[in-house]
Amino acid sequence: MNLHILGICGMLMGSLALLAKQSGHQVSGSDQNVYPPMSTQLSEAGITLMRGYHASHLKPDPDLVIIGNANLPRGNPAVEYVLDRGLDYVSGAEWLARYILKDRWVIAVAGTHGKTTTASMVAWILESAGLEPGFLIGGIPSNFQESARLGNKPFFVIEADEYDTSYFDRRSKFLHYRPRTAILNNLEYDHADIFPDLGAIQEQFHLLVRSIPGKGRIIRPEQDAALDSVLEKGCWTQVEYISCHHADQGWSAVPVTDDCREFDILIDGTRMGRVKWDLLGQHNMHNAQAALAAARHAGIEPETAIDAMCSFKGVKRRMELLFETGLTRIYEDFAHHPTAIETTLKGLRASVGDAEIIAVIEFASHTMKKGVHRDSLAAACHPANKVMWFKPDSLAWRLEDLVQSDADRFSMHTSTDEIVNMLATVIHDPSRAQHILIMSNGSFDGIYDKLRTRFNL
Repeated sequence: MNLHILGICGMLMGSLALLAKQSGHQVSGSDQNVYPPMSTQLSEAGITLMRGYHASHLKPDPDLVIIGNANLPRGNPAVEYVLDRGLDYVSGAEWLARYILKDRWVIAVAGTHGKTTTASMVAWILESAGLEPGFLIGGIPSNFQESARLGNKPFFVIEADEYDTSYFDRRSKFLHYRPRTAILNNLEYDHADIFPDLGAIQEQFHLLVRSIPGKGRIIRPEQDAALDSVLEKGCWTQVEYISCHHADQGWSAVPVTDDCREFDILIDGTRMGRVKWDLLGQHNMHNAQAALAAARHAGIEPETAIDAMCSFKGVKRRMELLFETGLTRIYEDFAHHPTAIETTLKGLRASVGDAEIIAVIEFASHTMKKGVHRDSLAAACHPANKVMWFKPDSLAWRLEDLVQSDADRFSMHTSTDEIVNMLATVIHDPSRAQHILIMSNGSFDGIYDKLRTRFNL
């Protein structure tokens, strides 16, 4: 089949393109922004990329057009051509359900935080057990170096995003996936551009719960009031609970080190083994429990899964060490919500002790730009010594008020060149350890390349 994908350089659609190529389809695609790392990954796979949304990209007629959900509304030239021409089209999530997930044991990871990391963990456990699972993940797991693959039946691990499917299907994407095993990692308000409140997200999550078979499994944290409300609407599937403290029932984890590089795993109060790895923070210990529980539902013994977790290398852009020079370390993280910012900074603080932490934060998501969580940001950053806030032109609230609330620690910047210049005053300081953590779920105006160029890193 000859497929053309609109929005091909998005993480989901790019990963979908790789799966389509591996399935034997002829694949091409268009996007307004064609840039690495996804453009590189697609080109290396032999997929034709075209910049912009022009009708000419759809000539001759493809057998099927797959339409993404990012910046592809009515009025888009390519969308209008598809409709006027009467071309066959589907959303990305619908195509996955129809051509990839059918007849697979789907393990879906949903929640506001930790989806990418937890899905990567599950895939690695199954891989270590020799099961060669398929997967589609919204990032690049360091153990695999690719975001998607078909793998072997029956298992397919998928990051289950609650964002809407497309301009013509406003349901959450995860409603197409029909998992047998579902991790509900946590639930908070996000995606303010499409959801008016938390209740609207909870409605979508409950529709997901309604799609999970009675013989399936739901894995969730012991304490999460938003998820409690979801399941109180009705649940027909066995639920397993995970906890980050000793518990006599269900899964629990007990830290051995303050930074959670080592922790013991217990089931119903009985110790199953110890995870030792390079990841930081209680949030990753939580993610690990969820992954271990999902793997056990898929038939993997806990001891085997724990051994696999010890060799898990993390995910690109998730607390990834980018550069190290002298006593300075620079990390990149995807955090774009106050909860994620706080847990990431707490993990780093527990690891580095009294060393100086400088957080550099971009408001890239719609929710952050609208200021929905602005009252939580100062508290979220309390583990950092300094915070450099990057102010985009599209910010809809007064960042100045936040900066003035803690003028000794907070500073506001309108260009990444300005940030790089300020970092230059500390990056080669031989007198003290510096940990610079750059957090964004966007491209951050190329700040990483600017740092490499400026400091020959």
